[in-house]
Amino acid sequence: MIKAYQTHTNEGENKMQKAANKHISHSAQNLLDYLSEIAGNKIITGQHTQTNPMEEIDYIYEQTGKCPALRGFELLGYSPNINYNDASAECLTEVYENQDTLDTALEWAKKTNGIVTFTFHWFSPVGGRDKSFYTENTDFNAEKVFIPGTRERDAFYHDMDIIAKELRRFQLEDIPVLWRPFHESEGTWFWWGAKGPAVAAKLYRLMFDYYTNVLNINNLIWVWNCPTKGVYPGDDFVDIVSMDIYLPEYTATDYSEEYTKLVEATSPNKVAALTEVGYIPDIHLLEKSHTPWAYYMTWSEEFCIGEKFNSNENLKAMYDSQYAVTGK
Repeated sequence: MIKAYQTHTNEGENKMQKAANKHISHSAQNLLDYLSEIAGNKIITGQHTQTNPMEEIDYIYEQTGKCPALRGFELLGYSPNINYNDASAECLTEVYENQDTLDTALEWAKKTNGIVTFTFHWFSPVGGRDKSFYTENTDFNAEKVFIPGTRERDAFYHDMDIIAKELRRFQLEDIPVLWRPFHESEGTWFWWGAKGPAVAAKLYRLMFDYYTNVLNINNLIWVWNCPTKGVYPGDDFVDIVSMDIYLPEYTATDYSEEYTKLVEATSPNKVAALTEVGYIPDIHLLEKSHTPWAYYMTWSEEFCIGEKFNSNENLKAMYDSQYAVTGK
């Protein structure tokens, strides 16, 4: 199944996309080629897993007899600046349940050749309380990251170095990672978006340059996650354009209108993805429209488990469809 991307070749084809990182690893380029080829022909099934036991995957298997081809893993517990002394029980539970998830991700990827993507709810590098990735729980000023000599800049780079060590573990095993930093920057609810998406785009470019050109982390496929016009970092920094969509109520959709909005705000030259959804896309509509989403990822817990958001009927239809790429 997904092992196809490991040996994929694109000789004679011109559809494949050139990576933003000129030194991208062979396996990461193969995965990007695979995503380029899939988009509009099939859709890769994906599921975020918030805790190490990955209850969401068990639930999907129980309902469909199959597993998603893509798994999302959370890095919030790897944040270096968690204020354990001023954190709610809910916050501490999330942190503790997130411990060692990257070990699980590494083991799963090695065993199955499945596609790995990371979400990072980054506790603010300086100050903050409780879930300090939320703007309301920190006074961290992201604009000061761009000023040399500030504690914000020093702390930002310190945290980047810590996370880089984790990402390098995957590079050493030749495992590509769909890397989605500073997600949902169209909103102000996270500290990286508090000063507006243009600031988040500068943070993204800074990280891209540091990880790619200084630290030589070459197994990352860079995912930009913001549908706001005028702030796109540029094709030289992005491999995948994406957006997160949580509809207020269920409606059968292939998210084609959202796709048009995203591409118009970013770039028509990149693979597009539904990086978080509450409701999975309607597979029957996708089979007809071929809206070129390369993959979708349902969010965790109640968005997957139970039928509060996605009916078992719709879930089974997705995983039974020949249009859907499933895993193991």
